[in-house]
Amino acid sequence: MAITKSAPDGAGPGEEPRHLSSPLLLTLVLLTAVVLQDPVRRALAAPVAQSWMTVFVAVVVQALPFLVLGVLLSAAIAVFVPPSFFARALPRRPALAVPVAGAAGAVLPGCECASVPVAGALVRRGVAPAAALTFLLSAPAINPIVLTATAVTFPDAPEMVLARFVASLLAACGMGWLWHRLGRADRLRPPARPSHGGGSRGAAFWGSVRHDVMHAGGFLVIGATAAATLKAVVPAQWLRAVADDPVLSVPALAFLAVLLSICSEADAFVAASLTQFSPTARLAFLVVGPMIDLKLFALQAGTFGRAFALRFAPATFVTAVAVSVLTGAVLL
Repeated sequence: MAITKSAPDGAGPGEEPRHLSSPLLLTLVLLTAVVLQDPVRRALAAPVAQSWMTVFVAVVVQALPFLVLGVLLSAAIAVFVPPSFFARALPRRPALAVPVAGAAGAVLPGCECASVPVAGALVRRGVAPAAALTFLLSAPAINPIVLTATAVTFPDAPEMVLARFVASLLAACGMGWLWHRLGRADRLRPPARPSHGGGSRGAAFWGSVRHDVMHAGGFLVIGATAAATLKAVVPAQWLRAVADDPVLSVPALAFLAVLLSICSEADAFVAASLTQFSPTARLAFLVVGPMIDLKLFALQAGTFGRAFALRFAPATFVTAVAVSVLTGAVLL
């Protein structure tokens, strides 16, 4: 006796089972918003909601152009640059490749969002992870645009520019050497790219761009959402309470840099406005922010894996704060 399988719920015989597609989900969300437009309008008019939307849009608008720049560079590296180039450009020993990669971070005119996909491309092209991670940390903080913005923001304190350059480069190299000594390859898993075998280089380039924009852009939105939520609920008086404490002010501003998730091209303007804090505390703000914040954590988790980000982010935070304190004591 032949036994026939019953059709799945919602599907007739010979029909494919129905799934909730993205267009259908978007339509349902829009219809719900139309039906509930009055409560939604009242909720969005609240000061907390307006503050949340302002921070969210600011983070995304600041970061998205540089994220796209990083994606374009990442795709160009993956498609047009032969693997042998990196073998010739960097020393074979990872311990020596780390400072070279750190210094190379000065040539990328972008922020931290741009450096993450580029570092992922470098790892996929065979660059030592320690060198790629050093580049990831140094590029957002020591490139000419960031240093110029810092000089403009601190016109009467040129030592702040030097301190930012020195502290950022030392912290980046320190993390690179730390990964070289203690890092495990199974915790660094850059996502596989879609295969473009048989196609032209142009098709491969734009396919890689679409893949990385969709992948990294989603994590950028997650990080921006978290930053906006925390910014909207953290009381402003907390800053005033710790500004006068020389011990708490440094980790407080470092932690604030993580929460605010400001683009490295704009963070100097925020640091200059925090006049109630010491120069060393503001230096920690400038060094920590481009290396680890909420959106960066989300981007790093999406690019290299959550297991990597959960270990790399706290180590980066501690290293950046410690180097900032030492550099500030010497130069500020």
